[in-house]
Amino acid sequence: MDQKKYDIAIIGTGPGGYVAAIKLSQEGKKICLIEKQFLGGTCLNVGCIPTKTLLSHADLLHRMTHAAEFGIELGSVRLNYTKMKQRKDSVVEKMRKGLQGLLQSNHITVIQGQAEFISPKELKITGKEDCKIEAEQIIIATGSEPLDIPSIPCDHQLVCNSTSVLELTELPKTLVIVGGGYIGCEFASLFADLKVKVIILEALDSIVINQGKSISDALTLAFHKKGIEIQTNVKVVGIDKQESGLRIRLEDGKELFGDKALIAIGRKLVSNGLGLEKIGVVLDQKGAIVVNEKMQTNVDGIYAIGDVTGKNLLAHVASHQGIIAADNILGKTTEMHYNAIPAVIFTNPEIAMVGMTFEEAEKAGFAPIIGKFPFQALGKAVASAETDGFTQIIIDKSTGQILGAQVVGSEASALIAEMGLAIAQELTLDCIIDTIHAHPTLPEAWHEAALLANETPLHLPPKRKS
Repeated sequence: MDQKKYDIAIIGTGPGGYVAAIKLSQEGKKICLIEKQFLGGTCLNVGCIPTKTLLSHADLLHRMTHAAEFGIELGSVRLNYTKMKQRKDSVVEKMRKGLQGLLQSNHITVIQGQAEFISPKELKITGKEDCKIEAEQIIIATGSEPLDIPSIPCDHQLVCNSTSVLELTELPKTLVIVGGGYIGCEFASLFADLKVKVIILEALDSIVINQGKSISDALTLAFHKKGIEIQTNVKVVGIDKQESGLRIRLEDGKELFGDKALIAIGRKLVSNGLGLEKIGVVLDQKGAIVVNEKMQTNVDGIYAIGDVTGKNLLAHVASHQGIIAADNILGKTTEMHYNAIPAVIFTNPEIAMVGMTFEEAEKAGFAPIIGKFPFQALGKAVASAETDGFTQIIIDKSTGQILGAQVVGSEASALIAEMGLAIAQELTLDCIIDTIHAHPTLPEAWHEAALLANETPLHLPPKRKS
């Protein structure tokens, strides 16, 4: 078996692994990336990119079906989902090739295979090329995968998970989604806009409950307008295949029927099979690799980044963790902070948030105040017929510091960046009020929300004083 030596070996080529590799390579380090499947990891191949490609198709269809409201008369609009799927695949392939070229230009070696620790500085690679790797430092970036339920296993044809549902070439008439978190809700929005009857089954009190009540209420209302059926406080105990499709059995004895089902109850971390027990790397009860703010594990020279750390299962978090790990390997003292991480739910309407929710701020001991401005009162939103949604800023009453922000509506994914900067830099409400926002634009909604939190609104009536 060949023995190869590198300065740093990185297990996993997702947005954490390849970013760390590029950063280290730019500083003259000899790097190898180890990948057991496809370059780009979950995000590029079966996550962020393919789902957002399909969502862009659905958004275009949604706009076309409402074109008459803008005085644009179209003929018959036909949907060809097979071609949509083909375009999704071509986008993924194009970006995968682009990543391959990027790695080559940075002189990074990619090794195809499964990695397993022999010692803290040695890896055995089994796969396309069997070999042993020796490296001074090793970064684990193995990510996560869909969590399956033993009682309702996926056959990936009628009962799918978030990976296999992307391989459908025909749309079902009815899709039952088990799980009302952000993954389930993104697929619900996608398929509903493609004219599929969607039913969400959620075990908790409401959908996207972790994002706070105001977000949950807003998305629930938007989904009801789309005709999405939402059942909460229900538990699925089994799914039976029938000639006509699927029978979904609930814990309370009720049944419902659908053509296909999507299991979207979360993700599990990929830390098994790496031989971590041999070298003494500490895992928590959920299988997450325990790291400090420098992304170091308890074993000297071993780092972990991305989903496998169990921190925030988001691609941009993995990328930033990769930079933090690379900096510390290079001798810099850099720490990871999680207080200003933006998150986006790519439903229609979009949802984005950063920092604390109102409930989290209260629990943390702050005296939070909300400034909430509806898109219905925003000129650009009215002109674009995108009036569903709002922006809201959460501040600490005593200091005016911005603690969190949420936005529901058009371009939420872009709008949240301003608040991410504000929270990261510990800005106060006055900083937003004193910033001139261009008119007519959607970001004006942040200025208006800040004025409302300050009780000095310009484009909404003032609150009546008791």
